[in-house]
Amino acid sequence: MGFMAGEESRTVASTTTCAAAPASDGTETREGSAGGTDGPEPGHREAGDPETGDRGAGRSGTRVWTVRLLVVGIVLAALNLRPAIVSLGALLEEVRTGLGMSGTVAGLLTSLPSLCFAVFGVTAPRLARRFGPGAVVCAGMTAIGAGLLIRPFTGSTAGFLAASALALMGIAVSNVLMPVIVKQWFPDRVGSMTGLYSMALALGTALAAAVTVPVTEALGGKWESGLALWAALAAAAVLPWLLFLGERGRAPAERTPARERHRGERRTPGEGTPGERVPGRHPSREQTPAPGLRITRSRTAWALAVFFGLQATAAYITMGWMAQIFRDAGVSASTAGLLLALTMVMGVPLAFVIPRVAARLPHQGPIVVVLGTSGLAGYAGLYFAPAAGALAWALLLGIANCAFPLALTMVGMRARSGAGVAKLSAFAQSTGYLISLPGPLLVGVLYQHSGGWGLPLALVAALLIPQMVAGVLAGRARTVEEEAAAGR
Repeated sequence: MGFMAGEESRTVASTTTCAAAPASDGTETREGSAGGTDGPEPGHREAGDPETGDRGAGRSGTRVWTVRLLVVGIVLAALNLRPAIVSLGALLEEVRTGLGMSGTVAGLLTSLPSLCFAVFGVTAPRLARRFGPGAVVCAGMTAIGAGLLIRPFTGSTAGFLAASALALMGIAVSNVLMPVIVKQWFPDRVGSMTGLYSMALALGTALAAAVTVPVTEALGGKWESGLALWAALAAAAVLPWLLFLGERGRAPAERTPARERHRGERRTPGEGTPGERVPGRHPSREQTPAPGLRITRSRTAWALAVFFGLQATAAYITMGWMAQIFRDAGVSASTAGLLLALTMVMGVPLAFVIPRVAARLPHQGPIVVVLGTSGLAGYAGLYFAPAAGALAWALLLGIANCAFPLALTMVGMRARSGAGVAKLSAFAQSTGYLISLPGPLLVGVLYQHSGGWGLPLALVAALLIPQMVAGVLAGRARTVEEEAAAGR
């Protein structure tokens, strides 16, 4: 983790020089953050800006430490994006008993993340434009901590749901803005930074699944204490983001990397055929005006939204119900929690590797198919031998759950500009979470009325087929800006 921070800092400090792109009239222009040619005249150097090579200026060191702190902030934020959900899944039976919840209400509770992510996630780009992405993420971490601290002690189902919604609201806006922040600050490290973020997210998920039950038992068996302890992690995540409360300007890494200038592979923005990749340059770095982008005109945006929604359906069913499936099969509560943790911890190495591999492939469809096939095998195992092969099913479902970092990577690859990524991220996640909303609730209803896990598992397995189809379509090498322009 420390190596990654240093690597990204050196990347920004040494390779993000503003490259001058030759325009058609022979003059040189400079790319802006969302298209156009704003910025200082060619050759102009800003004092203290590390991108200009002014190494003696005092601001250079400050900028490097700012980037390092941002990496720390991204990691801490990612660690907090799933414990609110997974810790509840590990103690769902105790919470149901303590609050008198029926299976249907518990299903509603496991559907609440999707609802909050859909409702609040769509507001993230607007909030980011007004207050800055860093300020919104800081507020999100604060909301997570407050919700986690309050919800165990409300004493009622309604209060528990309301406090959970507060925490999930913070998660929703942070979910949407993380790909945007990565795109703005690390444009030529989208794969590795998304991998780092996804790895930290998987680690936080696995940690919550593994330690919630043992810590609850150590605290006297009170599920309230076991859930509330995760507020401390959210409080720690607030601290690095305080530095970015006033950060509304353009991130330094949005400028074109200097090494592209030395490669001699520069083009005027808009030059080349649609969908063509400039060698050594990711198409998502092309800066095109995005404020007028009609994202709903893009088939890729819709395919990505469907893929995102169906993988979220499977993920939240797994996080909310898998421990209960094992417990109903005769596995102890602590072992069931460890199996869920194993499923989540699989994402730690894979969430780092998959985005890096995906960013190098012209088509991400093969990865989608491999992950979907693993999920089908895991759900089949849970149906036929949930206890006997529990370890194998947990591993297979852990592989399948890595569709999430793959979806985040494709969000960064399917748009050219930071503003385009913001719109695509908000659309894909908000629409996707709306799609995922009925899944966990329906699983709870089927479980209560059928008395077993056959129908719920059949439902989740069947949804993997359209998930793979949508993922293959979303993985094609094209951008939403191109498709939206062609649809006019």
